[in-house]
Order: sequence, then structure tokens, then C-alpha cells
Amino acid sequence: MIRLFSLLIRVAKFQIKSPLSLKLSFKFILFKSSNKYNENNISSIPSFYLPNFVNLPSVNITKESMRVVIQRVSHASVTIDKHCKSSIGKGMLILVGIEETDGKEDIDWLCKKIVNLRIFDDENGVMNKSILEDGGDILVISQFTLHASTKKGNRPSYIKAAKPEISIPLYEQFCEDLSSALGKEIGTGTFGADMKVELLNDGPVTICMDTKNKE
Repeated sequence: MIRLFSLLIRVAKFQIKSPLSLKLSFKFILFKSSNKYNENNISSIPSFYLPNFVNLPSVNITKESMRVVIQRVSHASVTIDKHCKSSIGKGMLILVGIEETDGKEDIDWLCKKIVNLRIFDDENGVMNKSILEDGGDILVISQFTLHASTKKGNRPSYIKAAKPEISIPLYEQFCEDLSSALGKEIGTGTFGADMKVELLNDGPVTICMDTKNKE
């Protein structure tokens, strides 16, 4: 059994496509009888060699992700120390949570997707227009609690949320790139501050997006 497990791990290592691709799938699988290949020369097994193989279940190791919650609003604002930091009329309120391994690829995908989401009503009252077409505004609020883990106990764990030295530059880059994609300045809160967020959800329409699960 130990030899079998060792063999599977070594096969998995040969299936990694790149450092960023952590999804391992045991497409190769195990021999029943032949001595032609064994755990000492597993790298020589051709991918097309299928006879006498037994299919094993897939194993996924998922990378961390950037998450956003998008709400279509009639208006929204954020207040810090009793001072209104930003406010918008019709548009989107976006909560964004960042993890350690997030990067430019996550930001690019989100920005492109957000400004092209068809969640605003057309002349027939059908959600068929993007915020670019509707001319709305965007307010972005940093929200590390989007990465809360509630698996154990009743106190949420936020260990997956990125540390400030990582998340602040990414948050600022996200806001800058989203503003560029929208074609005008967006409203923001202050990273790490105690913020009071007010909004009137229009619909309601609330959409969750995750760069790990691009559904």
C-alpha cells in the first residue's frame, strides 16, 4: 500500500503543467501486471499507454482566489469616522476579498468580467445592459471577511485572507484597473478602516464571483 501511494505521488508530479497550475489529475493510472514499468522508472511511462491500467479518482489541489460580491444598487456610500468617503448613484457596489496567491491575472479577469456583466435593465425591463452601456458608477470596498472559513467551530477564521503588505497593492491595482476599464473614476473606501456602508440594492441583484471557480 505504501509503495502504491508513493507511485501515485510520483505520477502526479509528472502531470503538473506549470507552477501556477495546481490541479492534479491522476489520468495515468496504475499497472496490474507488467514489469516493463515500475516505480523506479515511472517517468518513462508514455501517456498513451493504457492497457492494464485501472482508473483512479481525480484529486484536485485548488489555488487561492480573489473574490468579489457585486450588488446592483440605486445608490451606495461609505462613511469613515462620520465622514462620507465616497458615494455613488445608480451602479454597482463591489466588495472584494484578496488572498495570498492572487495576482494580475485575477485582476484582469475580474475587471473585464465586471464591466461587461449584463445586469442592468434595457428599455424592455430585461437585464441586458452592462454598466458601460448603462453609464452607472462603481463603489469598491475591501472586505477580507469574504475569505472566512466556518468549517471548524463558531468563530470564523480569516487565515486565508492576504496580509496587508500583499493585499493593499493588489486592492489598489484592482481599483485602478477597474477605473480604467469603466472609463471613469470609481469610488472606494479605505483599506483596513472601520467603514459604514449604506446601499439600496436594486432588484435585488447580487452576484458572487471567484477567480478560482469561474462559473
